[in-house]
Amino acid sequence: AVVSTQSTGKSELAQLDVSARGVWAPLDRAFFDIRVFHPQAQTNASIKTVPGMYTHHEQLKKRHYNNRVINVEKGTFTPLVFSTSGGAGQEATRFMKTVAQKISESTNQQYSHVMAFVRRRYRFALLRTCIIALRGYRKRPKGRQEAAIEDLNVGIIPKD
Repeated sequence: AVVSTQSTGKSELAQLDVSARGVWAPLDRAFFDIRVFHPQAQTNASIKTVPGMYTHHEQLKKRHYNNRVINVEKGTFTPLVFSTSGGAGQEATRFMKTVAQKISESTNQQYSHVMAFVRRRYRFALLRTCIIALRGYRKRPKGRQEAAIEDLNVGIIPKD
């Protein structure tokens, strides 16, 4: 397939942030690109409503990546747009609901509790991103590692 759209990101630097299988359909490849914006930034001044800002940023990401992902990568593309105030766009909300549903089913935990956990994790990740943007990156202390998804327990069901 030839990607001929002028607005499609075709350069070597046009890389997507996350790739995963089985998010939207079994064995299908899904690509995600994350954008965090500040609602009070001067670049968003022309957009009057916050929901309009989410839609605007989602459309920009889709215009940049969607054609290439569908035609070259043979996958689906979902822009994950968040604001520095903690909100999420429609696509990001749908993604979080899907992730929470899959975790809930695989761990036999209540969906509402898992969704609260997923939202909390994303909010802390956004907070971390904002702090890094303000003061710069600082290395993680040695010996601290992220927990594997298999070890995920939001405290609803006691471990045996």
